[in-house]
Amino acid sequence: MSPGAIVLAAAIPILFLHVSYQPGVSVGFGSTTINAYLSDFAVLAVVLAALLAGVRHGFAPLAAGRWLWAALALFLVWMFIEVGLGHHHAAAYAWRTHGVTAAKFAEYALLAPSVTLLLQRSRDLLLCAWSLVLWSVFATGVGVAQFFGADIFLAGTVGHRQASFLASADFAALSGAALLVGIVGLAASRARVGRALVSTALVTGVLGMIVAGALASVLGLGTALIALGVVLVLRRAVDLRRLAGVAAAGLIVLGGAIAIRGTDLEAFAHFLGAKHQPSASQAKVQTYAHRTLLVWIGWQIWIDHPLTGVGWEGSAEPANFEPYLPAAHRHFPNESPLAFPSAAPNRRYGVQNSWLQALADLGVVGLALWVAVFSSAAWLAARNASATAIYALMATALLAWLWTAQGYVAGIPLDALTWIAFGLAATRLRAE
Repeated sequence: MSPGAIVLAAAIPILFLHVSYQPGVSVGFGSTTINAYLSDFAVLAVVLAALLAGVRHGFAPLAAGRWLWAALALFLVWMFIEVGLGHHHAAAYAWRTHGVTAAKFAEYALLAPSVTLLLQRSRDLLLCAWSLVLWSVFATGVGVAQFFGADIFLAGTVGHRQASFLASADFAALSGAALLVGIVGLAASRARVGRALVSTALVTGVLGMIVAGALASVLGLGTALIALGVVLVLRRAVDLRRLAGVAAAGLIVLGGAIAIRGTDLEAFAHFLGAKHQPSASQAKVQTYAHRTLLVWIGWQIWIDHPLTGVGWEGSAEPANFEPYLPAAHRHFPNESPLAFPSAAPNRRYGVQNSWLQALADLGVVGLALWVAVFSSAAWLAARNASATAIYALMATALLAWLWTAQGYVAGIPLDALTWIAFGLAATRLRAE
């Protein structure tokens, strides 16, 4: 196994760990602070290892992903331009703070080409797959313990969804990524994956996704399974026995996630008017109703600023969302007052949906570039017949849904998974 692959495998557990449990350093930058955590140094180590690999063996592996790198570069450039436009749009826009988060978002994006340079042989890929799956086993074990009452790490309410040692969405992302390892190993006959890895990945992935309880990840898994089915049919590689196992895993995740999120789904049904909403529940912030409210505000912001939006992360700035609050209160009269954003630091919620946030913050141009990044990765993966490409295609489908429940936040595990998956889409393993 190459030294670079060992560096990447060692970085994976750090990248999938909440910053609350990481050492870090802080440096003042005007009115804001630059925080560097252990995960940032892990990204730096991976990038440096990739540069060394490129210098020693050449940068030719990057050629296959040229369109992906072009789309990614344009998106990142536009992101920094939007920091300047946000300051121009509103004098109160915290351009230093948003400039720092933009830089960290770009930092994590360097993982994509780094993965392509570092993973050149199947043994390198297997090492990283084991690192991901074993870390998922640890995270799932913690999540299950929290579910039954263990007050450890980021424990939630007993008997409900848990966050393990990540946020709930990041826990679901890690579990989903591990589950896809098992699914590809089970369904793709060309995948040279050992039974131990496949079995471990399936068990930890299914349990983790259920305990994390992120319905966006379940929708992403369903879309990924559809993509897998299409690929197998087109390549005439359908094995009904194998697909039955894959379908069983998907149905178990679906049933478990619905069961664990039953209360939230019922509250959303009240919100939509399917059921009468009890007065007691109106005082609480309900997850899906809250996100619908924030998406509505983001949509209104975009309507008034269609081309360029209000600047990177600008939809969370009071100067940009406060003009729409009176209309939002009229449109959502039964929502808790706490569900509405305010100038208070802990209530600058943002849009919490990257696709709508791209419109509100970056305008039509930004959304088009964000879509181009995903589309380029999916196209690269779909054109390749390898098991790695199938995994990357399924991961892209999963990520497209995960980002519907997450706004742009720099330096989180979902960022790392996104760029690692896109790097795999452009990876072409050498014959051994």
